[in-house]
Amino acid sequence: MLTIRTRMVTAFLVLAGSALLAGCPPRVSIAKLNQDPGRYAGKQVSIAGRVTDSFGAMGRGAFRVDDGSGAMWVVTGHYGVPENDATVSVTGHIEQGFSFGGRNFAVVLHETERRQ
Repeated sequence: MLTIRTRMVTAFLVLAGSALLAGCPPRVSIAKLNQDPGRYAGKQVSIAGRVTDSFGAMGRGAFRVDDGSGAMWVVTGHYGVPENDATVSVTGHIEQGFSFGGRNFAVVLHETERRQ
């Protein structure tokens, strides 16, 4: 039989783990983001994949992430630009009609948290 103390510790750990997971932004496939960007506009989401193109200077720039279902440009202003073929996980807000460095982008992920 479980003691009351063991039950309380178990319940606390389950609640703490649930609270931590509830705060994580959902990982969404790039295909879903590109199919209905308005649904995710302004919301924080995460994507993961391989960097296929990048440009930038002095910590600012943009890079293209391909997750196998599609590709999306990520705009970064604080975390630098990864090299081509790097595998990344990126969290940020979806924005539509974005311009950067003289280029226009229809839908981008504006990075808000450091990559993993």
